[in-house]
Amino acid sequence: MNRREFSKQTAAMTGLGLAAGMAPWGLAHAADPVEGSNYVKLSQRAPVSAPAGKVEVVEFFWYGCPHCYHFEPSLLPWIAKLPADVVFRRVPVAFRENPFGMHQRLFYALEGLGLLSTLHAKVFHAMHEEKLRLDTPESITEFVVRHGVDGAKFQAMFNSFGMQSKIKQARALAEAYKIDGVPALGIAGRFFTSVSLNGSPEKTLATTDFLVGQARKSK
Repeated sequence: MNRREFSKQTAAMTGLGLAAGMAPWGLAHAADPVEGSNYVKLSQRAPVSAPAGKVEVVEFFWYGCPHCYHFEPSLLPWIAKLPADVVFRRVPVAFRENPFGMHQRLFYALEGLGLLSTLHAKVFHAMHEEKLRLDTPESITEFVVRHGVDGAKFQAMFNSFGMQSKIKQARALAEAYKIDGVPALGIAGRFFTSVSLNGSPEKTLATTDFLVGQARKSK
């Protein structure tokens, strides 16, 4: 999906995903996912941070993206059932400095404070249900304090020396995977797939399972 095609992805998720008789990939199609249609194989490998012998899956997302928000209900149970040799992590993207940059800092500050398990979903809810923009340091700090976080500790992490390094690494990885839209999943530094390529969250995750299997074969 091109960065400017968010409306097209919304149509794909709400229209295709709710079509009568729609079944997950494995039930609706006997054939394997197709390179160039359902996923892309990178011409040059992207870096991975997973230990040797593990398959890394990276979700590229943006808190402000409604498609990422709607992907979560399918993604979370999939993550919970991942086998031991698959390592999952999230990487926030920044297609421009603001508001993407603010939201990258928000994610990494929560991660640094060990608060993603409790506040990640609440950030999504605040933006898409409460219609909060959370695009300034002040509004972000007010939000986390309202949810019981120490404001001073959060601001220290939000403005920490290591924050810029994390943001730089996130942007470099998105460039290596050639991500131009979200949500997207990078697999083993070799493939990426997305909801826009597959038409529904279920097919996207089935394609990801297929690509994890492909990565296992070439360990």
